Amino acid sequence: MSDPALDTLILPLETENIELHPGAKVLFLRARYGLALNALNGLDLLCVQSFAPDRDALQKAGLKVSAEPGEGKFDAVLVLPGRQRQEARAQLAEAVSRVTTGGIVIASAPNTEGARTLERDLADLLGNTENLSKNKCRVVWATSHADSVNQALLKDWLAIDVARPVLDGAYVSRPGLFAWDRVDPASKILGNLVPDTLKGKGADLGAGFGYLARTVLEKAPKVSAMDLYEAEKRALDLAEQNLGGFKGKRRLNGFWCDVTRGIEGPYDFIVSNPPFHQAGRADRADVGQGFIRAAAAGLRPGGELFMVANRHLPYEQTLTEVFADVRQLADEGGYKVIRAVKGKGRR
Repeated sequence: MSDPALDTLILPLETENIELHPGAKVLFLRARYGLALNALNGLDLLCVQSFAPDRDALQKAGLKVSAEPGEGKFDAVLVLPGRQRQEARAQLAEAVSRVTTGGIVIASAPNTEGARTLERDLADLLGNTENLSKNKCRVVWATSHADSVNQALLKDWLAIDVARPVLDGAYVSRPGLFAWDRVDPASKILGNLVPDTLKGKGADLGAGFGYLARTVLEKAPKVSAMDLYEAEKRALDLAEQNLGGFKGKRRLNGFWCDVTRGIEGPYDFIVSNPPFHQAGRADRADVGQGFIRAAAAGLRPGGELFMVANRHLPYEQTLTEVFADVRQLADEGGYKVIRAVKGKGRR
């Protein structure tokens, strides 16, 4: 799959607008794998990625990957900022804070996802920038000098990523996560419909910052254990905090992983509001379909899946292929809530 933003990010190295000496220490924030990374061969590269599918692809390619950048400074910092402006600003600030004096910060974004804003933001942090455009994306870069860094703005933007109370203090969250400062309407609808008779061991696939799992635990006193599966570690860490009131009362486990590659089990029930976007804006129905197959494999015979999805997403065929009984519980506000029961045989 092509990755225009990544290809454009590497462009100034390929055109020699930027030259890095062999063995230079390079940090790549929100790193993604692609063939363009071959241009970084010979450099001391650390990829930072907290999203499990991208982490897995980088590790498979033999690259050094971490969820956090750790300590130390780097000769160059590359970044593919997120689509939310607050998140992107925090990531730019992180890049500036990690680069040595005289080092270079390089960032890229699609033109339709704030490339011009990205350039202005980097200029606000570091002063003069340079840019190249290709693949309907823009790459911008700037050199960090001791007298050019806007220290006050840097401090403000670094603080954006700090976890903070949301929803009147009921939860903690941070910018960049899905529905980070509100209850997603789909999750709320599903939470309202999950029965209070649930019992045994359950799982939440795509747990986010923990709203749905906590709703289940608050609503169903006979649930003895919940496993939370989440691809974004920054969300999973917060989910574990948001369920802290149940520690010692229910068995809780968190799994930082790509659900579509399979889950533990067997479970008595599973709840899920599957994601249908990853990088980019296009619908990814295959991700939700992968969640459905993983849920079917992880449930015990007779186990139940309760899931919510946008009405238009084509999940019914997959559901009927892997579950014995599929029923729609609600069609509300553009969302559908489905209950599916695993049979005692193949399905």
